[in-house]
Amino acid sequence: MKNLWIVLCFLGTMLWNTSTAQENVWRTLAMIKMEKDFSSMQEGKELRFGPLIKRLEGKEITVRGYIIPLSGKKGQSHFMFSAYPYSNCFFCGKAGPESVMEVYIKDDKKVDYSEKIIKIKGTFAIRSSDPNDIMYQLSDAVLVED
Repeated sequence: MKNLWIVLCFLGTMLWNTSTAQENVWRTLAMIKMEKDFSSMQEGKELRFGPLIKRLEGKEITVRGYIIPLSGKKGQSHFMFSAYPYSNCFFCGKAGPESVMEVYIKDDKKVDYSEKIIKIKGTFAIRSSDPNDIMYQLSDAVLVED
C-alpha cells in the first residue's frame, strides 16, 4: 500500500509539473544554469537546461508575449517573441537570453505587429546552449485568440 501511495504521488507531481510548465512558460524557460565549459580549448560558458525545459522539447506549447519585429513590415511570419515589451527585451540589454524565442508562423501566414501582448501556440525546440545565441524556437506557430 505504501508503494502505491509513493507511485501515485510521483505521477501527480509529474502531471502537476507539466501543467505548471505549460502555464508559466517564461518562468519555466528561465530554469537554466550557466556553467563554465572546460571540455574545449575555448573554455566558454554553456547553459544547462532544467528538466522541465527539456520536457517541453518537441511539444506544442502556448505562450504569451510581445512581438519583436525582424523587419519593418507590418505583417510578419518570422519574428522574435519576448516575455517583455520591446523597450525591456533581451535585445535592449534589459533581460536575459531565456526571455526570447524565435518564431516561425505556420504556412507563412502573417501576424500584424502590435505593442500589445499576444498569445501564440506552436512546437517548442531548444536551439542552442550558447548564452550569446537565441536558445529557443517555436515553429508551426499560430495566433491564439483570447
